[in-house]
Amino acid sequence: MSSIIGGVDYGPLANFIGVWEGRSGVDRAPKPQGDKTTDFSETITYTAVGDVDNAEVQDLVVVHYHQVVTRIPDGKVYHNQTGYWMWDKGTDEVMFSVSIPRGLCLLANGTYEKGKAIKFKVKAELGDTAYSVVQSKFLLEKAKTEAFEIELTLNENELTYAQTTFLDIYGRKFDHTDTSSLIKKS
Repeated sequence: MSSIIGGVDYGPLANFIGVWEGRSGVDRAPKPQGDKTTDFSETITYTAVGDVDNAEVQDLVVVHYHQVVTRIPDGKVYHNQTGYWMWDKGTDEVMFSVSIPRGLCLLANGTYEKGKAIKFKVKAELGDTAYSVVQSKFLLEKAKTEAFEIELTLNENELTYAQTTFLDIYGRKFDHTDTSSLIKKS
């Protein structure tokens, strides 16, 4: 697949663009009465944004995403997030922004490796001056996110990921994990 879309070189982000569906996700989340594992399905829609320049120097290429996650046991949507994948053409850095309607946003950065598949690895840590977590007062007091990381592998028609949100919740540290595999539908 060409990385040129609409005259823009999307580089490592090119194959994201489209609609992806998965039915094999596993969420391991903390609960006060004991940890819970939930099977989920999801749809992630990636849309080309194009070139974005910052201060007439930085040349970013941007892809917007919207993820909707549904619990398989009861069919209820329990997670909805949006954000961007960004690639800095000059430094070859990738960035991933997340906004969740619970009072949490983050900006992670990292690297990618290009081979038969493209492997992305990004991370954000609370307190980092550039790539950090911003959260509401409630979350800081009751369910603080201390760090976030995701490893994502992008093939032509398959996307897999493993992500960990490092929490301080219910009086303990907890690694909240999500894994999934999605197929490109369009």
